[in-house]
Amino acid sequence: MADKQADLAGPGVSTYPEVDKVLPADYQPILTPKETMKALYAVKSYIEENMSKELNLMMVQCPLIMDKHSGMNDYLDRDGSRTPIDFAAGLGLEKRIETQVVQAVTKWKRWALKQYGCDVGEGINTDMRAVRKDYFLDHDHSSYVDQWDWEKVITAEDRTLDYLTETVKKLWKVLKGAENLALEMYPQLKTDKCPALPDELTFIHAEEILDRYPELPRKQRETAILQDYPAVFIYGIGWTLKDGYPHEMRAADYDDWVTETTSADGKPMHGLNGDILVWNHVTKRRHELTSMGIRVTKETLKQQLKLTGQEDFLNLPYHKMILNDEIPLSIGGGIGQSRTYMQLLRKAHLGEVSVTIWPDDLKKICSAKSIKVLQ
Repeated sequence: MADKQADLAGPGVSTYPEVDKVLPADYQPILTPKETMKALYAVKSYIEENMSKELNLMMVQCPLIMDKHSGMNDYLDRDGSRTPIDFAAGLGLEKRIETQVVQAVTKWKRWALKQYGCDVGEGINTDMRAVRKDYFLDHDHSSYVDQWDWEKVITAEDRTLDYLTETVKKLWKVLKGAENLALEMYPQLKTDKCPALPDELTFIHAEEILDRYPELPRKQRETAILQDYPAVFIYGIGWTLKDGYPHEMRAADYDDWVTETTSADGKPMHGLNGDILVWNHVTKRRHELTSMGIRVTKETLKQQLKLTGQEDFLNLPYHKMILNDEIPLSIGGGIGQSRTYMQLLRKAHLGEVSVTIWPDDLKKICSAKSIKVLQ
């Protein structure tokens, strides 16, 4: 899933009063750290096995570092504000290799479908680890990122909203099954305060949400829709809506957000991508689990790069492969692992399910609220 900046604060914020307000004052973790790890790895195994079954994927190795000049690293959005970590690799080389730590393997996966010899209807899944140094660190954003980054070969005829919808439903079936497993392992997770995820997602377009809540900014629109539907898939993220802004910025060189589509009631829409969001009953906030989409063709790649003023990307090796039909058409996405564990195991903070760095201010806040951040 390509993660986004927290809605609590922006770059440059050095204190945590807003995070303090978000984290619950009456929190008591249901599972101990030991129980959490047992449940986490059971859920992890279940999701990996059942994603493979539902989507016909195989688990593969993926990079943690890549060539800086390949064009394959993920820049997370289109404004260039979240840059990867650069370093020179190769002690003893006359000229060291200019290298980057991955922020996600969104683009690498599409090329990897060819590397691993995947046919139409076959795909890959990865246990991806990445570093995103330009994230504000709060309750559900971290500089350490773990995702199931997956990708699948499709045909031109599959590039429809219906195909995207059916794929999302299969993924939701897997996530719901993982929650059921966790509840079977630890029945104490079943509480009135934290009801289970619904059996079915509600599908809605970003343009339809804007029509419902024209006076609200984007994240507040998401919060509002989740009061009526506790789990939604929002179509069309990246296209500029009628208020002059995209629902959220999305990079121009992987998801297709420019293709014209039609809503269920016949309205013209745009975009073959979207996000799954759920209501987190612990933090009482919107909670994103995954971003995914049908990927760009050479035509929509050129359109989107032109719209974003990034046509120079067409000279990069990865983008040339799309233009020259050297890599297949595909659909893919990223499911946040720690985000998913946090939701299914009724946790208030990412640090309860993953080990990374946190500011001292945030650790003090968590300690005062009975949140046991792993170190």
